[in-house]
Amino acid sequence: MYYKMYYEMMEQPDAIRRTFDNELEKMEKVSKIVESCNSIYLIGCGSSISTCYSVRDALRAVSNLPITVFTGYEFAYNKKLLRDENSIVIATSQSGETADTLAALRKAKEYNIKTVSITNEPQSSMAKEADYPIVTLGHTETAILGTKTYITQLACLYQILFLASDYERKDEILNQLIQIPDIIENLLKTTEEDNKKLANDLKDEDVFYCLGSGVNFGLAYKLAMTMLMEGAIKHACPLYSAEYRHGLIERAEEDVPLIFLDADQASDEITKRAYDNANEIKARTILFKLSDYADVNKLLAPFVLVIPLEWFVYYLAHFNGEDPGSTRHIGKVRY
Repeated sequence: MYYKMYYEMMEQPDAIRRTFDNELEKMEKVSKIVESCNSIYLIGCGSSISTCYSVRDALRAVSNLPITVFTGYEFAYNKKLLRDENSIVIATSQSGETADTLAALRKAKEYNIKTVSITNEPQSSMAKEADYPIVTLGHTETAILGTKTYITQLACLYQILFLASDYERKDEILNQLIQIPDIIENLLKTTEEDNKKLANDLKDEDVFYCLGSGVNFGLAYKLAMTMLMEGAIKHACPLYSAEYRHGLIERAEEDVPLIFLDADQASDEITKRAYDNANEIKARTILFKLSDYADVNKLLAPFVLVIPLEWFVYYLAHFNGEDPGSTRHIGKVRY
């Protein structure tokens, strides 16, 4: 049996290709604007904010681009703004109707701040109201994990912000970004069986901890918040790897499952130390290493590691009798 999520996973490579074929010129225009801004605010919720975390953490390691990430309502209610300030808001949302993110975009417009939307729905409120709308060509997505949305949003953010950055190897990033659809196509074929087996081994576990450092924290956040909790109906908690010894170490007991994401960045020295300690105390460790899947710039790790994680969560839900794309409460609570 194939769930809706399966078909949407398979559409990810073409969703990126279509998006770049149609929206690259708009992204390049936004990059030029970003270059002259004093502040860049990235806004999103759920999977969308995880893409914001990933690109923020990738760039703050290698550039001085002034990026701050907010969830929608935190920006709308708790961010002091100055009218006509030289900043830009980039709002990300699958539907373009996320109330939190839409509130943030509208607040920015009240202060005459430049606005960009990255959304999958061309007729949505965000696409209509933003100064510079960018449409991800993933077509309407129904599975809650938002596979196509995640990968295309992340690609757009990388294209816009790395192009605007002073990173000396940004051309390498941008060139490899074009190759990502081919890499994903291969990973969709080659990582299913191993992660199906892993999901079967862990199907009876109810609590997961997800750890990543640098560029991988955003993916650890997505894995916990929208993949395991929403998709597989499991309790999950995301952490920076360095926070392992500041709390989690007291709960990392024998057989407690800990998922580590490793891109072999400098900060992943801490990821490795946490992983080694977790093994010493016989926690149930699961390691996803970038080098096992693709030879790309380490800052592109989320594009690669998300694919085996999608298969893992897909089958984890399946083995527990859940549709990985369905929801129980999301959409019923509005505020």
